[in-house]
Amino acid sequence: MAYDCDVLVIGAGIVGLSTAYAITRAAPGARVVVLEKEPGPARHQTGRNSGVIHSGIYYPPGSLKARFALQGSAEMVKFCLDHAIPHEVTGKLIVATDRAELPRLHSLIQRGREHGIPVRELGPAQIAQYEPEVSGLAAIHVGTTGITDFGAVARCLATLATEAGAHIVYGSEVTAIGRRAGRVAVRVSSGGGMGAGRIAGGVARTPVDTGRGAGRASADTGRVAGEVSRAPADTERVPGEAGCAPTDAERAFGDAPHTPADALRASFDRASSAPASSDTVFRARVLINCAGLHCDRIARLAGDAPGMRIVPFRGEYHTLAPARASLVRGLVYPVPDPAFPFLGVHLTRGIDGSVHIGPNAVPALAREGYDWRTVRPADLAGTLAYPGSWHIARRHWRYGAGELHRSLSRRAFTEAVRRLLPAIREEDLRPSPAGVRAQAVLPDGTLADDFLITETPSIVHVLNAPSPAATASLPIGREIAGRALGMLEGRLAEGGVASG
Repeated sequence: MAYDCDVLVIGAGIVGLSTAYAITRAAPGARVVVLEKEPGPARHQTGRNSGVIHSGIYYPPGSLKARFALQGSAEMVKFCLDHAIPHEVTGKLIVATDRAELPRLHSLIQRGREHGIPVRELGPAQIAQYEPEVSGLAAIHVGTTGITDFGAVARCLATLATEAGAHIVYGSEVTAIGRRAGRVAVRVSSGGGMGAGRIAGGVARTPVDTGRGAGRASADTGRVAGEVSRAPADTERVPGEAGCAPTDAERAFGDAPHTPADALRASFDRASSAPASSDTVFRARVLINCAGLHCDRIARLAGDAPGMRIVPFRGEYHTLAPARASLVRGLVYPVPDPAFPFLGVHLTRGIDGSVHIGPNAVPALAREGYDWRTVRPADLAGTLAYPGSWHIARRHWRYGAGELHRSLSRRAFTEAVRRLLPAIREEDLRPSPAGVRAQAVLPDGTLADDFLITETPSIVHVLNAPSPAATASLPIGREIAGRALGMLEGRLAEGGVASG
């Protein structure tokens, strides 16, 4: 069976759901469908992080991360307040524990002031006023940092999007993508049931088929200097990772029964109680790739060369034993190393009151490798065959060896944390669920440090959106929505493709 829509989003993490929500607000008549291979939203990066609403202090002026985090932190707090999502603006400390870190700390002070972020410089005695058990030579207090539950935010966005008429189709993994002028077709297979628009036990309304007047989103549609806006045609195939043969992808247009747009509601109502099959096809005027850990694969399935590869880094966490949770009052971060896009192991009192310590950054042996036991040979072979992986290994082997040692040895991990928290003991640490960062790596081994959003005909690809993407998800969603709706307007101005 085939289903038609105006905009098709792949991925129901917080960025994909924010994008769908932004489209329904900017273009109420547009028909929006979100595809998600998991049985629910926010199952990967969104639901496996420390829950920190970042201030934006780390990111250089003019970068997408700075622009969207500065907007997004305030918007996220308001969104949580408006929708009764647990949150708190706590502030945080960034603590220097070594003299070599002091120049970098002072650089952060200057950057914070450039961004208009409230920053207070602290000496050892003032650090103790905030965090009596934390040790440091100097620190800064950043007033706008907060905490929330980003999984709850994602579920709320899903509800809002479906109430506005979008459909979210869970249990549907993309297997092929075909393109023709003004139209993209996506074939999905199902590992379980398919529920169109089903979220938190509810079935969303189906939009009335008026989707001819989709307007362009009003905010955040500008281009930032240095962004890649057009990806070249696909000349790249990575060993161990299969692309979609054009002839197979083209069949997506012709070998499934066609569902006219005016039958969209009935077809989705039937789908909500029926399992998806390998013959399910979604046809859209515009496709948005928010596939996170699999975004480069989706780009290649669509015939585009992303110019990067996702190399997965697992971030491992520990939780302080409840009897020792009083050691940490709020949020405590080390001074980050500018050579890496990782912020280092930090101390976070979460919205539930528990204290999380982490994450580190170690290579994952699968894109969804949340522990050392999870190995996917195809994922690992693809990573090892990619030149950028070896460039990283040669350039940062010493740092990587230290991270591996701390991953495999709780004693080593505890010793590292003692730099910030001298009173911690090895027995204070409890295992906690890990996350995997979808890190874009360029062929020369450069770790992409900014958000990366590219466009090819009829497709918007989000190719690098790790932290602070959750914080920045609302303005990121508007940016992506603006680009997609601009494409949709172009399709309609050219005459588009009839939906009936």
